[in-house]
Amino acid sequence: MPQEAKHHYTCSFAVRCGFVAAAFAHASLAHAQNDVTVASPDGAVQFQLLVRDKVQLSYRITFRNNPVIESSALGILLDGVDLTRGVETAKPETFKINEKYPWRGVHAEALNHCNGVKIPSTHSASKLRYTLEVRAFNDGVAFRHIIPASDRPRVPDEATAFILPVGSTVWYHDLEGHYEGVHERKEIAEVKAGEWAAPPVTFKLPGNVGYASITEAALVNYAGMALEADGRRGFTLALGHKHPPSYPFRLRFKVDIERLCQPAAIAGTITSSWRVILVGGDLNTLVNSDVIHNLCPPPDPKLFPKGMHTEWLRPGRAVWKYMDGGDSTLEGMKEFCRLAGELGFEHNVVEGFWRRFSDAELRELVDYGKKHGVGIWLWERSKTLRDPAARRAFFQKCRDMGIVGVKLDFFDHDAKEVIDYYHVLLRECAEHRLMVNFHGSTKPTGEARTWPNELVRESVRGMESSRLKTRARHDATLPFTRFLAGHADYTAVHVGARRADTSWAHQAATAVVFTAPLFLYAAHPKNILDNPCGPMLKSIPSVWDETIVLPCSTIGEVAAFARRSGETWFLAIVNGPDALTLKLPLSFLRAGKHEAHVIRDDPAEAAAVRFETTTVNREDWLTIPLGAGGGFVGRFDQGGGK
Repeated sequence: MPQEAKHHYTCSFAVRCGFVAAAFAHASLAHAQNDVTVASPDGAVQFQLLVRDKVQLSYRITFRNNPVIESSALGILLDGVDLTRGVETAKPETFKINEKYPWRGVHAEALNHCNGVKIPSTHSASKLRYTLEVRAFNDGVAFRHIIPASDRPRVPDEATAFILPVGSTVWYHDLEGHYEGVHERKEIAEVKAGEWAAPPVTFKLPGNVGYASITEAALVNYAGMALEADGRRGFTLALGHKHPPSYPFRLRFKVDIERLCQPAAIAGTITSSWRVILVGGDLNTLVNSDVIHNLCPPPDPKLFPKGMHTEWLRPGRAVWKYMDGGDSTLEGMKEFCRLAGELGFEHNVVEGFWRRFSDAELRELVDYGKKHGVGIWLWERSKTLRDPAARRAFFQKCRDMGIVGVKLDFFDHDAKEVIDYYHVLLRECAEHRLMVNFHGSTKPTGEARTWPNELVRESVRGMESSRLKTRARHDATLPFTRFLAGHADYTAVHVGARRADTSWAHQAATAVVFTAPLFLYAAHPKNILDNPCGPMLKSIPSVWDETIVLPCSTIGEVAAFARRSGETWFLAIVNGPDALTLKLPLSFLRAGKHEAHVIRDDPAEAAAVRFETTTVNREDWLTIPLGAGGGFVGRFDQGGGK
């Protein structure tokens, strides 16, 4: 890692320990005044629980003494009773976490460093005791409620508010497409009451203080959250039963709408998912945040003996026959395997037409793929696998046939029973050594730490949306909104009409900028091989050792990423709808000469590119003209040149 990057992301052990001591002293002192405050290890992020009025628990979050979430109500309900009204809190229990563990996608090692408090709370009227747990990281805050077990199932609900500062700018989309929406940019004062927002909801703080994003983590045995605007700069948390049914759900599961509009009862201990507010001074901090997966437990060593590096887990690139031609036959899929092998790609995802193949033909395809170093994935409807016997039979068949992964589709709701189903599928797939790609799904909430067999999930408006004509702005928005929650299967890179208002260089750049440990290419593999960008695309990995978001990045306008794999750096720019010229330093490179292979926009034709090969070092700058919807990709190989 370059020394500058190390300095940006870490601080010395002594300094961190000093902040830990200060944060805990602050928490103890604050409780004597009835409020409870916990600060991040570096002291910049603070969560304050406000209990002075004895009526309604509320909280606020600050970053460098600037408001991120203004004083907002906490709201946890049980069987219709608001447990955050009329509450007595006891002395907080403080703790700290400081660990590292392997990760996959944005960088190869995650840092879990936080200060935490567990605040015992008693609802005065019912005498029910519960715990509010808070963790403060250098790049965010998370809190959750834990209600002890009872002798009967009970129904939780939530009404926590998130009030944004005056002058904030927010990016969000509604729930009509579930998580397959297009983000709007609005000033917070323009957001109307009753508008719905699917997390993550990203906002820019006024006064160039930084950025923040609201989402959730460790969604287990609980309904998923969305946010409803109150028209007064606030969003209120709402669980799945309150969400308006999306178009995909109305289309496929109309008979289930009424049932899933009822709140879910939970037996035993009730643990809400973590309510997460990421915060940082720049977009680089948000993109590199480990907060969401830090809040999830590590994998079961019985299922994953080497964790993320368990042998049968194989991140990589995939070919996919769906939107760019090809034969839906055994021979057609064998050809895709051959071409995938020529590209150096690791996987071939086969849609539902695989059911027309006999078992013998399916084995033939698997064996043919293996000869070319290509694993076979099979698509299946989630509804088909609801029956436990059918599910076990399908997964066992996949295991017996040598299938490496399954693409499971059509969930389309955040009800608790749907969330439970994800975890059943992940566990049973792990037991059968199958990797997973969820489609028609909710956003990730860090599950891949616990279940590293989840390589990717969709929950994004991707290349399948042929009607999206403003793809340039959409693509330049997603890295700082949806991708903050984790990996996303956009099914990227198309050189035909679906690229809409983007160039070939833009399409190539998404292969670097979009995070997907299983990266599905939308283009026919022959079209990739025949395209001038093909040699560059063959060299782009699906996981990264290091990521730096360059300061020129602006949500919806330009996403500029430097990413490292081993000794090789890539610089990629996804440009929005307006042409511009950037001058960028190469200071992220290590010392020494690098051979640079560059793809640029052709100013005369969006469906063409220009190439350069030169020698550069870290003191150099690149001048990069970008067309409207344009892009850029550079690969820098250590030791190149003379």
